[in-house]
Amino acid sequence: MKKFVLAAVAVSMIASPVLTAAPAAAAQQRHTTTVVKHKPNGKVVVKKKVVKSAPVRYRNWHRGERFDYRYARNYRQIDYRHYRGLKAPPRGYRYVQSGNDAVLVGVTSGIVAAVIANIIR
Repeated sequence: MKKFVLAAVAVSMIASPVLTAAPAAAAQQRHTTTVVKHKPNGKVVVKKKVVKSAPVRYRNWHRGERFDYRYARNYRQIDYRHYRGLKAPPRGYRYVQSGNDAVLVGVTSGIVAAVIANIIR
């Protein structure tokens, strides 16, 4: 009986990654786009299929929210000296870019302290 239970546990551990990967692959197949070319002689030619991923939803940041770089447009750390209107950040904070906005974020906590809108062009 012990061998049977151990074999069932081993099979379930091996099969679980395979079963979870199958719906993800099926979801990606639903997002296919077919490129069709029309030739001058009237023939229609299917060129290729492009798999599209789900769109990333960007967000506008507000003071007090937790900053997540995955939802920031054009995310990068910026130097305040290169932009007029930005003062030196306090100790433990840094400026990051999200779209055209400069966001002052706490390094350890990730909390947004200030948002300076449309300062980056």
